[in-house]
Amino acid sequence: MARTVGIGTQSFETVREKNTFYVDKTSFIKEWWENQDDVTLITRPRRFGKTLNMDMIKCFFSNKYEGRRDLFEGLDIWEDEKYLELQGTYPVIFLSFAGIKGNTFEVTQQQICIKISDIYEENRYLLDGDILSENEKKFYKSVSMDMSDAVCSMALNKMCIFMHKYYGKKVIILLDEYDTPMQEAYVNGYWEELVAFTRSLFNSTFKTNPYLERAIMTGITRVSKESIFSDLNNLVVVTSTSKQYETAFGFTEEEVFNALDEQGLSDKKEEVKMWYDGFTFGDKKDIYNPWSIINFLKFKSLKTYWADSSSNGLINDLVQKGSSYIKTMLETLISGKTINVRIDEQIVFSELQYSEDAVWSLMLASGYLKVISSEELNLTRESENEYELGLTNREILFMFRKMILRWFSPAKMETNGFVRALIGGDIESMNEYMNDVALKTFSSFDSGKHISEKKAPERFYHGFVLGLMVDQTENYIINSNRESGYGRYDIMLEPVDKENIKYPGIVIEFKVINPRKENSLEETVEAALQQIKEKDYDAELIKRGVDKENIHHYGFAFKGKEVLIDGD
Repeated sequence: MARTVGIGTQSFETVREKNTFYVDKTSFIKEWWENQDDVTLITRPRRFGKTLNMDMIKCFFSNKYEGRRDLFEGLDIWEDEKYLELQGTYPVIFLSFAGIKGNTFEVTQQQICIKISDIYEENRYLLDGDILSENEKKFYKSVSMDMSDAVCSMALNKMCIFMHKYYGKKVIILLDEYDTPMQEAYVNGYWEELVAFTRSLFNSTFKTNPYLERAIMTGITRVSKESIFSDLNNLVVVTSTSKQYETAFGFTEEEVFNALDEQGLSDKKEEVKMWYDGFTFGDKKDIYNPWSIINFLKFKSLKTYWADSSSNGLINDLVQKGSSYIKTMLETLISGKTINVRIDEQIVFSELQYSEDAVWSLMLASGYLKVISSEELNLTRESENEYELGLTNREILFMFRKMILRWFSPAKMETNGFVRALIGGDIESMNEYMNDVALKTFSSFDSGKHISEKKAPERFYHGFVLGLMVDQTENYIINSNRESGYGRYDIMLEPVDKENIKYPGIVIEFKVINPRKENSLEETVEAALQQIKEKDYDAELIKRGVDKENIHHYGFAFKGKEVLIDGD
């Protein structure tokens, strides 16, 4: 009988007690314990099961779950008697920074203090009796939401001492989503203040702490060692290219296909693979996005579940405000091609605004890009390699197309209006719409001021039109930068129903004015239309059954922020 699929449950105890759908990841417990690393940082994209796995670790080791072997009965870890003897035998501190998203340093600092003071409230039994000295009890009572920086930085270290005195065992610390405050600090402009505060907290908690048994931190990014981890020489970092814990986060293809069989969706395997496969961790390929898989199992519809579960604000901001080079590379990715860039998995947030490579590193860590191949380079930073990267899967492709469309939203009358004009041949409305977009929006992008940037408008209107057509996938097969006739067209829209004259075949060519050859946008747009004819771009559509009389040609010509569209 198929198990009920629950959405968003991050409590391992709840999942097991209700016997809802769960993919067994308890082998992670054994792998982590046998590695015997003092402090482990594991980075994975958002909604990849990090919190549920951390809660599983807590339920396994925490002495507050002593006698709860039933939670693990029938799972992989159950088969090893040695590990069952470990269940419920350690004091565990678990805290999550996932909800710490203050727009100022003061707010963020207080939120962290509240999180730590909550741990003290949960363990007030430590104040009973004479286990703690009077000075220790005084420190304990000084921990509050308004505690000083000095008290806050030492609070977790001190809690380990108190627990060790009470239980006679060292403490396991689990810190989930450690980098959420760091990303907020970067976005809101208080990076340096938070780095100093966090460095002090992490140093006393994870390094100068003789009562720490082991620790795990999880997050999306590996924040550079030079910032908050500068003092941690006992830190093992596991990123998406590392060969540890390769299958502990995300679903393997076998796990996904078994789940589809269980839920009666065996016939959907190929479609699900196209939409949600593509992640690679270490040498393990064909890792699937668990959030989208679970949503698909429940709702049985192919949608951009993971991409829509967050605003993707930082990525959106970095690409939108980035150089024309970044925009050009994104257009290359959207067209189905790959890019070759240098990657440093130590994310240096201070470099994001001026380092193009840092943007790709962040996109790889966040799960938007996948590694096709890599080559080690003789660089000053040992962590830098050159990678061939591609968009992870169809879900991410649709996400970026929609992202481009949203960039132009301040200027849109109604996007459906442009699409209707494009399909219906209303060139006047197309020009009105596009020039409104250019006037209100294009100023936030590079407009080709330098020779190396002269393709920027062409490429970004190209990406924009692709984004506009996302909602037309029921009516059109959308192709970009493919060969047809004697050349390579920019965009081709092939109607799904070749017999319905309401949906013509469409070929689009983009051109930036060349002052050496053309004196006006009218001449440029004419050159674009002439290229469609001379290169016989219609050939592919005709070959696929589209009537030659039902094919529309459009030329888009650009000069700075000026746009001219014509057709035949």
